[in-house]
Amino acid sequence: MLDGSTVTRKREQKMRPSCGMPQGIVLLSTPEGWCHSVLTVEDGMLCGRLADVPINADPAEARTAAAAMVVALAHDFHEADVEVTWDSPREPWSWTDQVTPVAGSKSAQPNS
Repeated sequence: MLDGSTVTRKREQKMRPSCGMPQGIVLLSTPEGWCHSVLTVEDGMLCGRLADVPINADPAEARTAAAAMVVALAHDFHEADVEVTWDSPREPWSWTDQVTPVAGSKSAQPNS
């Protein structure tokens, strides 16, 4: 039976993802290893190294690892499916790509 008191429900605030939605990658081969910069839709940048890729790895292996990292990032933080398309290299030690949402993905829908 209700006694006239108000019952409140704890509101859950949606936490903003700790990193932005990826829109591109820059991958560089350096003497110290494979470095990447992930560019985000919100004009942010996440930089680091591909730790699991050996320094002397083939560029295709590094591109595959970088693409997998970005696909996982988009999925884990934004519940979005994305595709990675590598551009033709301008330099033999540098690659760029475009990250696009997969049709039907949460991030491909308006106002997502």
